[in-house]
Amino acid sequence: MTGVTGPVGAAERGQTRIADRVVAKIAAQAAKEAVDERPKDADAPRATVTVHRDTARVRVTLDLAYPCDIGRQCGAVRRRVGERVKALAGMEVPEVAVQVERLHRSGAGNAPEVSTR
Repeated sequence: MTGVTGPVGAAERGQTRIADRVVAKIAAQAAKEAVDERPKDADAPRATVTVHRDTARVRVTLDLAYPCDIGRQCGAVRRRVGERVKALAGMEVPEVAVQVERLHRSGAGNAPEVSTR
């Protein structure tokens, strides 16, 4: 039996690889958490990622309630996704593209009235 006489060097330990689909799930969950009000009939956010070494480029597709500040919501999604992927997967996220698939009316009483005159 051969014994190890000290700590194993970094080159001999190997490395951990996180699957793209795991990073996509982290991103989709983070997008869901970032949205203020999710419409009841909305689809869950979806994410696709491209991972190269320790960098992930993310594309998130989601539905939003209307009316809302779409720019603010998309900014919140970008920030949250970047933070969560970095914290949980240890990857830099230089790009988060947010695509709003649909806008759902949040309620008849909340929508602004439009005059046709």
